[in-house]
Amino acid sequence: MKKNFEEFKQFIKNKKTAVVGIGVSNIPLIYFLIELGAKVTAFDKKTEEQLGNTAEELKRKNVNLELGESYLDNLKGFEVIFKSPSMRIDSKTFIKAKEEGAYITSEMEEFVRYCPGKIYGITGSDGKTTTTSIVYNLLKEQGYNTWVGGNIGNPLFSNIEEIKEDHKVVLELSSFQLMTMDSPIDTAIVTNITPNHLDMHKDMQEYIDSKKNIFKYQGENGLLILNRENDITNSFVKEANGRAELFSSKRVIENGAYYNEGKLYLKGKEVCSKDEIVIQGMHNIENYLAAFLAVQEEVDISTMKKVASTFNGVAHRNEFVREVDGVRYYNDSIGSSPTRTIATISVFSKPVILIAGGYDKNIPFEPLAEKGYDKIKALILMGVTKNKIKKVFDKVIKEKNLNIPIYMAEDINESILKAKEIAQDKDIVVLSPACASFDMFPNFEKRGEAFRKIVNSL
Repeated sequence: MKKNFEEFKQFIKNKKTAVVGIGVSNIPLIYFLIELGAKVTAFDKKTEEQLGNTAEELKRKNVNLELGESYLDNLKGFEVIFKSPSMRIDSKTFIKAKEEGAYITSEMEEFVRYCPGKIYGITGSDGKTTTTSIVYNLLKEQGYNTWVGGNIGNPLFSNIEEIKEDHKVVLELSSFQLMTMDSPIDTAIVTNITPNHLDMHKDMQEYIDSKKNIFKYQGENGLLILNRENDITNSFVKEANGRAELFSSKRVIENGAYYNEGKLYLKGKEVCSKDEIVIQGMHNIENYLAAFLAVQEEVDISTMKKVASTFNGVAHRNEFVREVDGVRYYNDSIGSSPTRTIATISVFSKPVILIAGGYDKNIPFEPLAEKGYDKIKALILMGVTKNKIKKVFDKVIKEKNLNIPIYMAEDINESILKAKEIAQDKDIVVLSPACASFDMFPNFEKRGEAFRKIVNSL
C-alpha cells in the first residue's frame, strides 16, 4: 500500500534536517524541504567560492551551510538526514548520527515510498538508461502522463504533489540508489549484472545484493523482468515475491519476450523485425525485449513497433557524431566498463579504432582484450588506466600473434587527433572508454560533450 504524502509533510515540518551534498539532484530537494517547513542545513565538500551563486541563493532561502574539507564534522544533532546516493550508510559519520537518533534517507527512497503513480524501476550493469528511455517513450507514445527520473531526467521528489495515481513513473536506479531502498517497486527490470563499481562496493556480492533491492520488497502483484542469458539475473527468478518473466536474445521463451530469426516477439506475438529498430546492436534488442515485457499490460503492439522504428537512442550511447573524410565517429562515453565497451564495438560490421581509458574503478580489463581483440583495428589509450589496459592487450597480442597497433595519448583531444591521423576511408572511430571519467571530467556527459565538440571541429 502506497503511503500518503500528507504523512511526510506532517513528519518533516519544523524538523532539523541535513542534506548532504549540494549537487544537481539535491538542490531541488533542499528548496522543496524548505517549502515544507523543514529547518535545513546543507553540507558539501566544496567551498562557498566554488559553489558561487548556488551558495548565495541557498543563504537567501535561510539554508544554513556547512562547507569545505571538514564539512561532515558538524553533522550532529539532526533529526532527519538526506544523503547523496554514493555515500555509504555504514560510514562512521552516518553510524554515529543513527545512534544519536537521526532518520537517514535519500531523495529517491522518499520518492518511491510516497509516489502515487505506478513505478517502473530499471537497474543493471549495462543498458539501464536506454531501457529506461524506451519504457518512457512507449508509455508516453501510448498516451499516458509519464515521468522519468532517478539516474536520468530530473529529481522527482520535488514534483511529487503533481504526480497522480493514473500517471506512470519510469526510474533508472543505480546500485547506490538501491543500496538502502526498502519500498516496493511495481515493475522491476534487471537488464544484466557484470562486475561494476567495485571501487565503491565492498565486493561483488554487495553489488548484487544492492541490485536485488529493486524487487526484494515487491508484493504478489509485483512484476520482475530478468535477462535469461545472464547467469546472475536468471538466478533471481526463484527469489521473486511476485511474477517473474524472462527475456532472451538466444532462445524462444513463449511466455516471455524473445528474439528469433531476425524478429522480436512478445508472448509469441511478433512485434517488429531487427532491421526496423533504429538503434543498432544485440544489446539494444535485449533492452527492447525487457521494455516490451514491462509495459505489456499498458501498451499496444502497434505502439511498440512505432517506437522501435523511430527512437534514435540516448546521447553518449554509441551516438553517431559525424563523418569526416569518409571516417565515421561515434560517442559512447557512457561505456564505463569493459563489458559495456565490448557490447558497443560488437555492434559494428568491422573492427573499429577504439579510444579507451580513464579513471580506475578497479575492474579487470582482461575481458576487453580477450573478448574484444577481434573487434579492434587500432587502440588509442588515455587517462589513468592507459598502461593497465596496454598491459593486458600486449599479452593477448603476443599470445595470439595479432597486429593491433596501440597508441598512447595525453588526453581526449590528442586521442581524437591520433585517430584522425591513422584512420582511412570507411573506418569507424569509437570513444568507448571502458572506464569512468573522473580522472579528466566530472562525469561521462562532459567527456562525451568534449568528444563531440572536438570531432565537430575537425
